[in-house]
Formats: sequence, structure tokens, C-alpha cells
Amino acid sequence: QVQLVESGGGLVQPGGSLRLSCAAPGIIFSIRNMGWYRQAPGKQRELVARITFSGTTNYSDSVKGRFTISRDNAKNTVYLQMNSLKPEDTAVYYCNVENGGGYRSYWGQGTQVTVSS
Repeated sequence: QVQLVESGGGLVQPGGSLRLSCAAPGIIFSIRNMGWYRQAPGKQRELVARITFSGTTNYSDSVKGRFTISRDNAKNTVYLQMNSLKPEDTAVYYCNVENGGGYRSYWGQGTQVTVSS
């Protein structure tokens, strides 16, 4: 019944920026750790960034310094600001609510990010 609502994907030129949003109604958002994953065709899904309930962040080496994950607990929303985008960032990006606090994990439907000139 929990439905994560992702938005913000699209086509952008190398060096451009996009901001992904993921709204997570129906959960106790403030106690949950959140993450963004991505999967390119023919490749494994990989963790891009995560943010804990307390605001601690982690990033994959490939996006560190370019991407920023943040959250707005009042809106039950997690964001991924993506700057200096590269063609290798092209993938479907998935929002994830990590399991924890006695609750199961959830996945968003995915949003396509294409970086191409």
C-alpha cells in the first residue's frame, strides 16, 4: 500500500543538473533511512547515496562531490541533487526506504535519467 512517488528525471546534457524527488507518504518518514540507487542497462543496481534518519549521508565514489542527498521530514520527501552530470550517470534511479525500526523496505518505481549531448 505504501507508494513512493519519484519525479525529476529526464534528459540533460553533460555538465547539466537535475533534482530528483521522492515522496514517501504512509510511513513514519522521520525515523527511516533513505537511499537512492541506480541501474544502467546490463549493469547491477548500485547505491548512489543514502541519508539516515539523523541526516548522516553517504555517497558512492563515482558521484561524490557532484550529487547531494537531502531530506525534508516535514514533507516526507528525499531529494537527490545531481550536478555536473556525466553520460555514465545515465540510468534508472530508484528511491529506497531502508528496512528498519521494525518496518520493511520500499522501492520507488524508478525515474529515467539520461545524460547525452
